[in-house]
Amino acid sequence: MYQLDKYLIYYFILINILAFVLFFIDKKKAIKHKYRISENTLLLVCALGGAIGGLAGMKVFHHKTKKLKFQILPALFLAVQIYGIYKLDLWMSL
Repeated sequence: MYQLDKYLIYYFILINILAFVLFFIDKKKAIKHKYRISENTLLLVCALGGAIGGLAGMKVFHHKTKKLKFQILPALFLAVQIYGIYKLDLWMSL
């Protein structure tokens, strides 16, 4: 396994845990009518590799599921991330 592969795996694990936790925190704050995490922050974390964690957080906590941009963008980010990992794997195997 390449050293870069190991770091990428660690990165994706951590960013997805972060996304999941952020959706949890935002949901709890929404219930308590407290200051919230911005939608842009949630989407940014999804875009930076946390799409799986974001989608899981949306599903588990029933949070942001009715907003159109949250129905589309995290899934789109996930597709781009899968494609990017696939292309990176092809490139590294040369």
